[in-house]
Amino acid sequence: MSDVIDTAVAALNEKMGDGGFSGVAKFVVEDEGAIMIDGDGARAGDEDADVTLTASTDTFKAILDGEMNPTAAFMTGKLSVDGDMGKAMALSSVLG
Repeated sequence: MSDVIDTAVAALNEKMGDGGFSGVAKFVVEDEGAIMIDGDGARAGDEDADVTLTASTDTFKAILDGEMNPTAAFMTGKLSVDGDMGKAMALSSVLG
């Protein structure tokens, strides 16, 4: 498992608190792995999801650190979204 994924899982779980996420999302970090986010929180994994977001390691770190807005990343092509756009928007509030 990648250090980037391990660190991101911990950070995402801290950001979400007890709220979790309604639905199933997958965040693919290129060349590192994937993170699953659902009602139980975040964990490393690569399963089917309602929405899949894909970004480079640098873009993902910038979003997670609050240095880049997920919507801006999507609009500039740094973040791709495949699946339920409504779930992607809901995830954006979790990341923000």
